[in-house]
Amino acid sequence: MAAVRISSRSGLPSLLLYLGIGIAIGQDGIFDVKFDDARLTQVIGYAALVVILAEGGLGTKWKEIKPALPAAVVLSTVGVAVSVGVTAAGAHYLVGLDWRQALIIGAVVSSTDAAAVFSVLRRVPLPSRVTGVLEAESGFNDAPVVILVVAFSTAGPIDDWYVLVGKIALELAIGASIGLAAGWLGAFGLRHVALPASGLYPIAVMAIAVVAYAAGAMAHGSGFLAVYLAAVVLGNSRLPHAPANRGFAEGLGWIAQIGMFVLLGLLVTPHELTEDFWTAVVVGLVLTMVARPLEVFVSLLPFRIPWREQVLMSWAGLRGAVPIILATIPTVAGIEGSDRIFNIVFVLVVVYTLVQGPTLPWLAQALGLGRSDDASDLGIESAPLERLRGHLLSVAIPEESRMHGVEVAELRLPAGAAVTLVVRDGKSFVPLPSTVLRRGDELLVVATDPVRDAAERRLRAVGQGGKLADWLGTGGNTEGRPG
Repeated sequence: MAAVRISSRSGLPSLLLYLGIGIAIGQDGIFDVKFDDARLTQVIGYAALVVILAEGGLGTKWKEIKPALPAAVVLSTVGVAVSVGVTAAGAHYLVGLDWRQALIIGAVVSSTDAAAVFSVLRRVPLPSRVTGVLEAESGFNDAPVVILVVAFSTAGPIDDWYVLVGKIALELAIGASIGLAAGWLGAFGLRHVALPASGLYPIAVMAIAVVAYAAGAMAHGSGFLAVYLAAVVLGNSRLPHAPANRGFAEGLGWIAQIGMFVLLGLLVTPHELTEDFWTAVVVGLVLTMVARPLEVFVSLLPFRIPWREQVLMSWAGLRGAVPIILATIPTVAGIEGSDRIFNIVFVLVVVYTLVQGPTLPWLAQALGLGRSDDASDLGIESAPLERLRGHLLSVAIPEESRMHGVEVAELRLPAGAAVTLVVRDGKSFVPLPSTVLRRGDELLVVATDPVRDAAERRLRAVGQGGKLADWLGTGGNTEGRPG
């Protein structure tokens, strides 16, 4: 908990502090704990990654990533191929690694880390297109990268490129199909089967996400893509107790990250890192200054994204725990030089996170992308009232919401829905139609089952567009139609 607080104030991703804790406990550290089980680290790392991807998917807003989806898909496939090729060429020709080692390193470091990126950008609101592309990319690119690392780490000759492309396409298709199906079926079940306690809903949501991963992996598809897509569907399905579901997943995600990073810190042997320090710096320079910008430029060329946003996306390609976990795959497979691969990746992630992390907010501001005029979305939690055939909506009005200054009567909720209570400054009262809502208020809205969705849509519309949302469109611009 202290590490989280320190990282939030310093602007550094918390992974560095967790890695530091593991290093301090492990070999050459204070307690000199001997730990060198790469296979156990890989298993625990995969399990933690499933939880982290599930948490990321549940927090992903479909309306934000939908416009960015084509660009994110190209960036996660074509972009990964560009990054692997350029980075591997640099590792081979500049530092003398053989092609297998170079390709493994190129594939391992091609995976971006959403947790690392948004831990330093959470205080800098960005345009929804930028966050949408970065978020979707980090959820999608783990799958093809894992397939490439496993393929390059398999004993014997490396498959031809068209065989690899076929494997990747097949595994992604299987994983996507299973993930979408699991998410839809899970959401359908949770909406129609009343659980006896509200605390069971978050557990059920995470269980569905984990089952999606298991089903995808057992079907020889991409389990990582399956769990992410299943979580995206669940997170955008208006499930009961949605904020509680996300809060529970976020807590599990923090636990997974903390445990995973500490374990990775234990696995590393600090005195061995100095031997490959400059090799890691050179490979990192190729990745950061050449491979990542070229990857972004080539992938986003058809989408006419402004150059400023491309520059920010290039610099925002932070590497976190995922590359370090993937670097254990060659060790488990018995690839020659696997220890050196792990050390190079470890140093690269730490050094360039130290460089990129603190400078990301500054770069966003310098490019004029650090401000957003979009109104904050409402936090709405729905608790089903089964025997009353209704729903109790708990609505939190954030600081930037355009619901501030709107009278209760001006909400114009559908018949069958009403604001029954307002909590302001720790005091609750029953509102009048003329009561003016303020930022920071919490509302209790009771809605009958048939109008529940319409009531929530109307609340969100007012939160985004103000009292004239029906006439000026949800976002408050003149392109909308009257409701």
